[in-house]
Amino acid sequence: MNTYEAIDLNEYVQTGEGGTALTYSHKSRNVLAKLYKPGFEADVAKEEFLTARIVFELGLPTPEPYRLITDGERVGTEYELIKHKRSFTRIVSEEPSRLEEISVEFARMAKLLHATKADTGRMKSIVQVLKRFYLEKDLVPDYFKQRAFSFLDRVDEVPTCLHGDLHIGNIITDGKRTLWIDVGQFCYGAPEWDLGWMWTVCNRMKAEMADNLFHLTHETLQAHWNIFIAAYLGTDDSKAIGEFTKRILSYYAVKVPYMYDLAYHTRLPEAAHKQISELIV
Repeated sequence: MNTYEAIDLNEYVQTGEGGTALTYSHKSRNVLAKLYKPGFEADVAKEEFLTARIVFELGLPTPEPYRLITDGERVGTEYELIKHKRSFTRIVSEEPSRLEEISVEFARMAKLLHATKADTGRMKSIVQVLKRFYLEKDLVPDYFKQRAFSFLDRVDEVPTCLHGDLHIGNIITDGKRTLWIDVGQFCYGAPEWDLGWMWTVCNRMKAEMADNLFHLTHETLQAHWNIFIAAYLGTDDSKAIGEFTKRILSYYAVKVPYMYDLAYHTRLPEAAHKQISELIV
């Protein structure tokens, strides 16, 4: 289970593409292959697979991960194929009138996830993951690193399940089951880590990337966030929402360099460091 098994890509058909990987459905078997794009190390796929197994064994709704695979050049994981599924982003793209319904349902799913106690003996702490990132990689200026460590030393390591890459592209439904996907960054910590990252995706993503990844406009993502956060917090009071949003910006700022390196294998543009460092309080 922990070694890569070779697959014949001729037996699959490409069905999707994300920021870091491509997906392929098998032509005759009920399986989905996810292969990372060239440049990703084998350990990345292996860690995702082992994490996905933990998530599945916790009983959280997610497709079952079957095995590690390689096409000879790329590495990845083979999963249970969920037939006739659509991501929440696809639903909103194809049926814009359902934005509120989907955003409220996503809030419900996120609250259930964040109410789930983590297996801290098997799962990673997001605080420790980020501390290790800042210690081992020289990808931010010293002043940014100091602010990040000061914040990480203050926050609690809450034993709460986190998706790690929370957004409505990482949840699917076949009309019967609603399932989390892309759980390779699954970890534990304060829910603000998930919500800060989701705020980033909905409010800071460039229009071209939003279209390429989600087939949604920047304005639609912002509207989704506004509906989601009111449903998640259980209030539409603008002051309460504003105060909460202000609080999660520190989590967003500390996490961004890590996620940027994960996706692009490089550091943030220099101008971005000063801008986001001022959000860390």
